[in-house]
Order: sequence, then C-alpha cells, then structure tokens
Amino acid sequence: QVDLVESGGGLVQAGGSLRLSCVASGLTATRYTVAWFRQTPEKEREYVARILASGWTDYADSVKGRFTISRDNAKNTVYLVMDKLKPEDTALYYCAARISASGAYKYWGQGTQVTVSS
Repeated sequence: QVDLVESGGGLVQAGGSLRLSCVASGLTATRYTVAWFRQTPEKEREYVARILASGWTDYADSVKGRFTISRDNAKNTVYLVMDKLKPEDTALYYCAARISASGAYKYWGQGTQVTVSS
C-alpha cells in the first residue's frame, strides 16, 4: 500500500518561508517522479514543481526562483522549500507520485494548508 503524507503547512506572513514535507511509504521515492501541486476553491489544481528519479527538477513559472524541491533518499521524503511567499501562494498543497517521467500521477497525499497573509 502506497501512502504519501504531507506536513509543514501553516500561516505565514508575506515574504516569509515554509518547508513542506512529503513522506512516502510503500514506494521508493528515488524510483518515482514526485511532484507538488496546489489548489484553492477558486482555481483548478495547479502544478508547482517536480523531481524525477534522476534528480532533475522542474518548476512552474509562478514559483521559479522562490521554491526549491529536493529529496532525502534516506528518509524517503521529498521537500518543498518555499521562500518569499506571496498571498497568492495560499492554497492546499498536495504531493503526488508516478513511476514514469510523464503521464498521470497515480498516488496522492491528503494535502497540507498554506496560508500567506499580506
């Protein structure tokens, strides 16, 4: 059974930072593409960043230069460090995993809420 558990969300002022964690069980993170998405009630789910099994990373333009995705192989955990946060970053953040470099994400976590106050 695969399980992805996010944590690290919270309330932060604009300009502040947070680090989200996605702990994977039932799969080896180094063999999967793991991504972060976010969603608000007003918007569709939005891609944020991903890290491939190779370690290659990619970011949405809206977060490039502010967010960093990384992986701790020993802890089977993927992180999203979010700096220079803006109120428009407020959302429920999900991590997701898939075995391939492209295609649909098969596994999803329950999400962690990030709220950025102005």
